[in-house]
Amino acid sequence: MNKLDRDERLVKLALLVLAFSAVAVLAVITVFIFGEGTPIMFKHGLGKFLFGSDWYPSEKSFGLLPMIVGSLFVTFGALVIGVPLGLACAIFLTEFSSRRLRRLLKPVIELLAGIPSVVYGFIGVVILVPFIRTTLGGPGLSVLAASIILGIMILPTIISISIDSLQAVPRSYREGSIALGTTRWQTTRMVMIPAARSGIIASIVLGMGRAIGETMAVIMVAGNAVSIPGSPLSPVRTLTSNIALEMGYASGEHRQALFATGVILFIIIMVLNTIATVTSRRARGKRKTAA
Repeated sequence: MNKLDRDERLVKLALLVLAFSAVAVLAVITVFIFGEGTPIMFKHGLGKFLFGSDWYPSEKSFGLLPMIVGSLFVTFGALVIGVPLGLACAIFLTEFSSRRLRRLLKPVIELLAGIPSVVYGFIGVVILVPFIRTTLGGPGLSVLAASIILGIMILPTIISISIDSLQAVPRSYREGSIALGTTRWQTTRMVMIPAARSGIIASIVLGMGRAIGETMAVIMVAGNAVSIPGSPLSPVRTLTSNIALEMGYASGEHRQALFATGVILFIIIMVLNTIATVTSRRARGKRKTAA
């Protein structure tokens, strides 16, 4: 074996170790969270954790339903706001703007992802919450405020990945469609978006993960009320907020219940990601069948 082959094998081995180390870290985190959180879930009953509406750790009552519903409402609201805006921005920059404008705006949009979440939360508290309180009523700290802030926070992820997905579509797709007499919008809607659908769905999945896992900004603008929200103007507490607010002083079963909250959050994220992945694969399968 010569030196070149030996170096190549060493590089392959190093890359293999790095790849498995990432998987190993995920496995350790999963085992740790489930090991700390599942015992109390089985002790008090899984049904009480999932469907109980009372969260009183001092009285051994650990109902997570208000936080589960709150997390889903806030995440859904963020996607309703962020996905149309992000996709529209990506389509404009890719298909309708000049190359010079795209080169200028895309780095600026990506810089938004580097802004700390506490800054978004501070802007929400100072500007958005008083505006909602004055204009729409209610306390201002609400599902709507959290959804708007998270919708803005996931925009860089959705826009950046969607732009890359649209640019990865072969140029011949666009030119062939235009040669058949379609307009630029018809080409974008019927050719470019379906061809880039898997990448667009991936951007939405990553944005969804960012929204459901966000903590600091949500704590600052959501109100943190442990109750099922009756409207978008109602205050709410999410699963991540519940962990961050109480972990500092929790002990005993209270601490274990917070780990159980992390288990529920982990499962919800995995379920949502699985649904999005299956949907993306079915869409690709339908396109291959049609082709």
